[in-house]
Amino acid sequence: MKTPTIRSDYSMNRLRFRIAFPSIQLLLACFALSQARGQLSPPPDGCYSNFTTAEGCAALVSLTTGIANTGLGWRSLVFNSFASFNTGVGGGALALNNGDSNTAVGAAALLLNTTGTENVAVGTDALVFNDGGNFNNAIGAFALLNNIDGAGNNALGDHALSSNIHGIGNTAVGDLALESNDSLGVGTANFNTALGASALLLNTDGGSNNAFGYSALSGNTAGSDNQAMGAFALVNNSTGSGNIAIGSLSGLNVTTANNVICIGHLLAGDNVDNSCYIGNIWGKAGGSQAVYVNESGKLGVQVSSRRFKQDIAPMEKASEVIYNLKPVTFRYKSEIECSRPLGFGLIAEEVEKVNPDLVARDQDGRPYTVRYDAVNAMLLNEFLKEHQTIQEQQKEIDALKSELKANAVRQQKQIEALTAGLQKVSAQREMGKAAPQKVVGNR
Repeated sequence: MKTPTIRSDYSMNRLRFRIAFPSIQLLLACFALSQARGQLSPPPDGCYSNFTTAEGCAALVSLTTGIANTGLGWRSLVFNSFASFNTGVGGGALALNNGDSNTAVGAAALLLNTTGTENVAVGTDALVFNDGGNFNNAIGAFALLNNIDGAGNNALGDHALSSNIHGIGNTAVGDLALESNDSLGVGTANFNTALGASALLLNTDGGSNNAFGYSALSGNTAGSDNQAMGAFALVNNSTGSGNIAIGSLSGLNVTTANNVICIGHLLAGDNVDNSCYIGNIWGKAGGSQAVYVNESGKLGVQVSSRRFKQDIAPMEKASEVIYNLKPVTFRYKSEIECSRPLGFGLIAEEVEKVNPDLVARDQDGRPYTVRYDAVNAMLLNEFLKEHQTIQEQQKEIDALKSELKANAVRQQKQIEALTAGLQKVSAQREMGKAAPQKVVGNR
């Protein structure tokens, strides 16, 4: 397996050290002469040339050209010959080593390392089986115990990453964190981060997981790209991938589903692909604007400003399609709404037949929901049209009323005039009846 390129400058740094080494030797020699009168008496044993210190049965016994090595303990660095800058403290520490810049503190720490470089092992049997793995850091008894050629791993805690064999770029902080990682030896359990005791405990070949909290993602085996934050977050997930859980015991019901989002303390969610659960929203009073989501998952409020729109035109008769819609009553299936209250609305497939622009579609292009906001705008347009018609009719009615009133006034005047005339004629007639009459007769 190729070593990560993040340490590609190591050889150059080592070369620089070797070039500078004679100057360092000269400087230290001068310092030793200046301090000759203050040397310890008796002088310490185990002090050898080329910055070498060895103490213990067969410690550094095979050393030839290697420099700046320290072996303290039974057979520590026993087979090291040409490798440099190694420190082995403990029985068998770095016993088979011939790689550079390794540090092992603890019985059998980095015991079987041969060519691996820049590894740090602190604790009994830490990195004990490491052979050619580079840039690993193991602190804790049995940390990275089984690592052979995995690189760039960091383990802090008892048995942390203890089963890792070939995995690279993993970080485990806490007792038993990532304890089973890469136990199948397939080399796919890479770039995992576990912070918390038993976090990612059973992971074997899942990659790019991040678990923060006690037992977070502890049941995960092969799931990848999961993010869990909180004690027991996504604790039962086994093979699901791309899940996000934030909060203690969040995502508790997610086991094999993919792309589930659970945000909230004790928000268990469901084992349903591509679903989202957010706590402290249902039943809580909010602001005056609704939040919408688009097909890309972007959240936001609906905007109405002219600066966000183009191709603006009056709706006119386009809204008349709503007269062909067929409202229905219904109940959602229990997996959609567990309480199943009576609902009122439209059927998306039926609305599509009336006007395809009134439906929203899922990722497969099938009718998914009705654009009720558009329907409401159409209803407003029809209301305004009807209101305008009523206003025009009201104007006509008002004009007719005015005309009728004027006619009534004229008629009243005519009636009054006729009445006055009739009264005059009647009066004249009455006067005529009252006048004495002459009777002409024959005598």
